[in-house]
Amino acid sequence: MSKAPAKPAEDGAAPAPGKSKKKLIIIIVAAVVLLGAIGGGAAIFLSKKGHGKVEKEAHTEPQKPPVFLPLEPFVVNLQSDAGDKYLQLQMTLQVPDEAQSALIKGNAPQVKSRLILLLSSKDAAELLTPEGKDKLITEIIEQVNVPFEPKGEPQKVSGVFFTSFIVQ
Repeated sequence: MSKAPAKPAEDGAAPAPGKSKKKLIIIIVAAVVLLGAIGGGAAIFLSKKGHGKVEKEAHTEPQKPPVFLPLEPFVVNLQSDAGDKYLQLQMTLQVPDEAQSALIKGNAPQVKSRLILLLSSKDAAELLTPEGKDKLITEIIEQVNVPFEPKGEPQKVSGVFFTSFIVQ
């Protein structure tokens, strides 16, 4: 009961299947280990980066509440095709701190002049819509934030709140 000798591979046929499967498994295992190492390294790198942000935020001061600066009432004539129209308006400005409030109060004549010019250029019909009021808020912030001195620092008004708004 002797076994016949194995036939040699004919005409460049593939080598024995046992060795080929071992090489394939080794390559796959190496690739998985390499990808795992890269993924782990990236996770550690990104977690340290995010951890630094948390520490940085923890060391900052708590945010101060804004300061509200009420302005005197304005009464201006409006542009209108339907006859004489006017706007009676009271508003409050939102600023980040008392220093900004004092700066605006100290330059009240400039602020009033800018706002009168802006308000009197408006059309009555435009101001009656919510979009018109929103646009007016944006324009008021832009006008008040214009520096009081050439090449000076702009003011930091961040909000305008209407406390009275009458168009007649």
